[in-house]
Amino acid sequence: MRPSEREELLRCIDTTSFAIDDVTLYLDTHPTDKAALEYYAKVNALRKQAIKDYTTYFGPLMIDDVNTTNIWSWVQDPWPWEMER
Repeated sequence: MRPSEREELLRCIDTTSFAIDDVTLYLDTHPTDKAALEYYAKVNALRKQAIKDYTTYFGPLMIDDVNTTNIWSWVQDPWPWEMER
């Protein structure tokens, strides 16, 4: 993947994370709003896929995305700010 695709995935993760935070605040006071529940499910699925794609191509973003099959890989990949732009 190109560096621009990395940035697109990060932007998608940021925007969907914000949307999830926003809709969960709304759902705290409107727990039966079907449209909000559907929106939450849609945005949550988009975020999970973006995180999965980012992890596959660029390494883990969060500690629970680490693949521990044979080594502790969290420190093996470059940190986000160390990657080339």
